[in-house]
Amino acid sequence: MSRQFDYLGDVEAFLAVAEHGSFTAGAVALSTTASVLSRAVTRLEARLGNQLLRRTTRRLGLTEAGRVYREQVRTAFALLDEAERDAQGRQAELRGRVRLSVPTTYGHYRLPPLLAPFARRHPAVQVELNITNRNVDLVAEGFDLAIRLGQLPDSGLVARKVEDAALCLVAAPAYLREAGTPQTLDDLRRHACLPFVMPSTGRIAAWAFRDGGNDVDWLPSPAIQVSDDVLGVVSLARHGLGICQSYDFIVRELVERGDLVELLPQLGGRTRPFSVVHAPHRRQSAAVRALIEVLTAGTAASAAAAND
Repeated sequence: MSRQFDYLGDVEAFLAVAEHGSFTAGAVALSTTASVLSRAVTRLEARLGNQLLRRTTRRLGLTEAGRVYREQVRTAFALLDEAERDAQGRQAELRGRVRLSVPTTYGHYRLPPLLAPFARRHPAVQVELNITNRNVDLVAEGFDLAIRLGQLPDSGLVARKVEDAALCLVAAPAYLREAGTPQTLDDLRRHACLPFVMPSTGRIAAWAFRDGGNDVDWLPSPAIQVSDDVLGVVSLARHGLGICQSYDFIVRELVERGDLVELLPQLGGRTRPFSVVHAPHRRQSAAVRALIEVLTAGTAASAAAAND
């Protein structure tokens, strides 16, 4: 009796190349050589009678058939991983790879203390972290998860809230000594404001306040406007160039050190949500599910406390 799946090594080679973006990077991941993977993919394409990779001198891309095949074999390998863990017992060590994309704010300030215990608990899980303010295409770019900010459009993605992040208005002591300290929302019109331009719209993001129980979205007039990297407004504010609104988790330590001063606390209370999202049709590996639970544990704990 011939072996039906004796080509799985070639499939694994294709998946490594597709997910790492090159034969060289795939070879490093599998501890082999690029030429070995190239031959494996060529054999697989001959077996399937279809081209999976589009090779040029400058880049490597997936054909439409290759994209569909990658998604299907990722699901198949996740099922094999799950079956192996079932056979070994649920206490077996988690293994595998998780590709996660997060915005710069979360990647620098929120994610590290969450990933640290996860990495210690699951040392055999490889996390590939992409830190960018660009909304990646989870399916086309092969990401398992992404953290997204704000109210999510009806994109077909499955979302679980990670947290509601409080906002804070701040400026440097040097700026306030020179320009004075605003006492009301109207006072802000006479100050140098440092707004952020939303990459999705190309427009300045409104500052969010709560005044007398009412939500107020206030559009700042820019002294300097920042695009692409929202952390830039905090850097400018630290150096005395004006006032910015940022997340409390970014500026809290700077406020406590005296590098920044919180302004108009009576207008605080607004938050923006962060959520972890994934494609609905993709079967999640045990490693992906475990990371989702870590990312959403704070939200679950807050909800439980609210119900006590």
